[in-house]
Amino acid sequence: MIVKYNAKISGTGRYLPEKILTNKDLEKIVDTSDEWIVTRTGMKERRIAADDQAASDLAYEASLQAIQSSPIRSKDIDMIICATISADHAFPSTACIVQQKLGLKNFPAFDISAGCTGWVYAANIAKQYIENGAAENILVIGVETLSKITNYEDRNTCVLFGDGAGATIISRAEAKDISQLIDADISADGTHNELLIQRAGGSRMPASQKTVKENLHTVQMEGNKIFKLAVKSMYQACHTVLKRNHMDMQSIDWLITHQANMRIIQALGNKLKIDEKKVIVNIEKYANTSAATIPIALDEAIRNNKIRHGDIVLLASFGAGLTSGSLLFRL
Repeated sequence: MIVKYNAKISGTGRYLPEKILTNKDLEKIVDTSDEWIVTRTGMKERRIAADDQAASDLAYEASLQAIQSSPIRSKDIDMIICATISADHAFPSTACIVQQKLGLKNFPAFDISAGCTGWVYAANIAKQYIENGAAENILVIGVETLSKITNYEDRNTCVLFGDGAGATIISRAEAKDISQLIDADISADGTHNELLIQRAGGSRMPASQKTVKENLHTVQMEGNKIFKLAVKSMYQACHTVLKRNHMDMQSIDWLITHQANMRIIQALGNKLKIDEKKVIVNIEKYANTSAATIPIALDEAIRNNKIRHGDIVLLASFGAGLTSGSLLFRL
């Protein structure tokens, strides 16, 4: 493809619900302990959406922050892509609801489902639209309300997930800009689709009294198998974009990976041979917010003046599907 324009990140935002669920709180719900959770995951607390908060509510607040931090106004947005597996409804899309909340209309708005890799997928899609001239400013959102589909009787999964939203404005770069989405790589291996799944609620297993009683509308995961696949797939995605751009890890200022498990983050960092001081981690505060982890961590690092204009950042994620992907950019 002949690239007409370069794409860049021009604004970021995040929103976390007010309610905090700590490991100590979880000790009262299931047979677990703070020490067990921290040792195995690195998580200490997570945010939980209120009963009357849906994915679009979180996404809207994050989007407002992203717009405010960018040089554009909401009327300049010409596309919304929302990555989520916990949408307000099966349809319409959460992106369309966010569009309505922002008071906008008459441009494309759609959701994608790529599990925890969702935001990386969505950012790569936005990159293509910007580069071919079909759009100038795209709102890319990663949002989850996983507490709504978590089984709080399953100690292996209920300790892992939290709610939150991260939003990013991806814009057309001017010729003089050093900021650029340099490259991205996304992939999937559907042979492992059973390892991380919400079995009921779709056309394969429609809702019934039986599916509700058996908690089949909640997240089910084979964590041990996913661990090895996660590290391998993220490493490959990172290796691909670095090799394609004649770069190595010495060129990277910051690495942000999907915040799924501290052991996975450390294993990938070791495999990539990157200084751990260059790895952005916030898993202890927010746990696994699926498609929202990377945009939340990115916004937090930018606002804390860790990641600065001109820095080269490498993002890597994996998720249900199994999906994987990486994104290389200069802020």
